Amino acid sequence: MAEETVFAKIVSGEIPVTLLAETERVIAFPDAFPQAPVHILVIPKTSAYQNVTELAASDPGLLAEMVEVANRVASEHADGDFRLVFNNGENAGQTVFHVHAHVLAGGLKEQTLGG
Repeated sequence: MAEETVFAKIVSGEIPVTLLAETERVIAFPDAFPQAPVHILVIPKTSAYQNVTELAASDPGLLAEMVEVANRVASEHADGDFRLVFNNGENAGQTVFHVHAHVLAGGLKEQTLGG
């Protein structure tokens, strides 16, 4: 069995976060290591998908819901303009293998996005 990720611990409530948005299947919260003035993570409550390609192939409706939540939090916490980043695989900078999106806005730092 795969090791439980930090995001699974957040979903279960074991690690507390400030929820910025929540639906039945998705949550959004500030990134602990922001790379932009607005840096919000959007994750599904299920840990069934390690990356965005797995999610898109298996549950495109959940992916669409993640994008909708990303749009909503960008509208509420920035000016509505945002970058939506999915790191897909270790060589692309993914360090947490529970699919997640980075919502970035407000001027980006010149750094690689991990997570």
